[in-house]
Amino acid sequence: MFTYEREFIRAQADAAGFWLEQASQIDWFHPPTIAMQPDSLGIERWFSDGVMNTCWLALDYHCEQGRGEHTALIYDSPFTSTKQTFTYLQLRDHVARVAGMLANLGVKKGDRVIIYMPMVPEAAMAMLACARLGAIHSVVFGGFAPNELAIRIEDAEPKVILTASCGLEINKIINYKPLVDRAILESRHKPNKVVVLQRKEQPCDIHPQRDVDWHQAIAKALPHACVPVLATDPLYILYTSGTTGKPKGVVRDNGGHAVALKYSMTAVYNQPRDGVFWAASDVGWVVGHSYIVYAPLIHGCTTLLYEGKPVKTPDPGAFWRVCAEHKVNVLFSAPTAFRAIKKEDPEGNYVQPYDLSALDTIFMAGERLDPATYDWVRDVTHKRVVDHWWQTETGWAIASNPLGIEELPTKPGSATQPMPGFHVEILDEQGKSVTSHVQGYVALKRPLPPGCLPTIWGDHERFESGYLNPFPGYYVSGDGGYRDEQGYLFIMGRMDDVINVAGHRLSTGEMEAILGEHSAVAECAVVGVHDELKGQLPLGLVVLKDGMNMDDELLEQELVARVRGSIGALACFKHAIVVKRLPKTRSGKILRRSIRQIADGEEVVIPSTIDDPTSLDELIAQLGSYADIPK
Repeated sequence: MFTYEREFIRAQADAAGFWLEQASQIDWFHPPTIAMQPDSLGIERWFSDGVMNTCWLALDYHCEQGRGEHTALIYDSPFTSTKQTFTYLQLRDHVARVAGMLANLGVKKGDRVIIYMPMVPEAAMAMLACARLGAIHSVVFGGFAPNELAIRIEDAEPKVILTASCGLEINKIINYKPLVDRAILESRHKPNKVVVLQRKEQPCDIHPQRDVDWHQAIAKALPHACVPVLATDPLYILYTSGTTGKPKGVVRDNGGHAVALKYSMTAVYNQPRDGVFWAASDVGWVVGHSYIVYAPLIHGCTTLLYEGKPVKTPDPGAFWRVCAEHKVNVLFSAPTAFRAIKKEDPEGNYVQPYDLSALDTIFMAGERLDPATYDWVRDVTHKRVVDHWWQTETGWAIASNPLGIEELPTKPGSATQPMPGFHVEILDEQGKSVTSHVQGYVALKRPLPPGCLPTIWGDHERFESGYLNPFPGYYVSGDGGYRDEQGYLFIMGRMDDVINVAGHRLSTGEMEAILGEHSAVAECAVVGVHDELKGQLPLGLVVLKDGMNMDDELLEQELVARVRGSIGALACFKHAIVVKRLPKTRSGKILRRSIRQIADGEEVVIPSTIDDPTSLDELIAQLGSYADIPK
């Protein structure tokens, strides 16, 4: 029996012993004696008698161990040409003062604080300061629309909002303060105070009765000690989109979260403690929570906070520049980031000037990693590429190549194997397990391991109805996929993206993988559009690599032939339209539902998470005549 298999089986057969052993790897105020215990609602709660503080684990513990001079955080901003480093001692002292500032404003254990900030060190300090006080933070991506921020203010009822005067994007400045002011005006709940970090790029006006200047408030604050909390006390609320239009506040507890993340840094990422870990994400997303702020610091390595983009800051070599300059060991980002790089640099020429000898592995998650992108990144960097799958709700990888346990052979298109603690099954519509290579609902057999959400903030019924009730005894991920005869997991996309063509259930993810293999295609999307005769028909949208000159009709013929050759005529794939760009969320996920609404001539609901609303306008103009195309 191989090492991974032994660890996986042990985590199933002796979950209590396995996770208490992992819990011993972090520094508790009072170590837990209970592993998992269901609460009064039957929800699994981990380490319920343990007492700890997440900020202590991330900062103070390392200082106490004599590692205070080790670099904790590197800040790199091509937007402002700024680079800063903070040792563990320096970061602890900054965070302690931010916690003191919040305490002066009346924030205490259990209170909520909304953080609406750009990618600056103060954003991470704010998160850690809330954890230090036992307060519950809710980070909202800086620049979100006022009505969406208002919804989150009403739901979380924060005592204080922390924001900045502005955020920076490519060739533009986003004024945050007017957005915050309008959101507070629209919200029924009013925070006591708004703390504003003035940025020199665009200072803002301060409301004299309600607003507080960050730097002035910090100057008056005394350092605050870590407040002991129970392992089951909430650390944060993170809002994710919901099918009803109302965002879901995913709750993360302190203890299970810390144990799971500490375990993942070794088991999943094989990250050296003296190395540099870079999650090229934003603190507004779960990746930023788990792997910019908490996991690397709990592990004791150096984390990198990047205020920039994969391209145009200043060129498609941006990621490689950061990796080389800061000697990054592990790079983690979304596939869409690498597709953007591939689009502007299809030959990988911008990789060549940089010394990537320190870079060991590139991880990707957040959406399906198509084999074409996987192959391109591996070929141009000559680095190991790992696709892994997880969700906002789980907080860490459900499936991955477990590099720190045993490196397994990779299969392009697969997230490899479930991580110890996760029991993954593929279910049919009746909730029965299916055989290998049969697609179905990807579900996690309960109990869930540490780190996963125990509820939705203020709406436990929604948690149970949305995740637990569809298949009793399972958590329903909402994703579809299959496992092969070796147990490798293939995630094909959201179950909403499975289309029904004349009675045949077909995966749009499979079609996208075929289109993405064409040498002219940088990225693509396939959606199902309404058809009176067949129910649905697939429509492909493709974005060409920069500098690629190819006749659109010839390309469409080639792509149609590829899908027909791989899936067969039953796919009824007849149209692949070249578009300038695909509408996406700020985290890089393609807005397939919005594309489907455009193609079907429906009213388009603009998601709050959209990166650039003009991308939908462009697509509406281009697909406006789609209804006239013979199907």
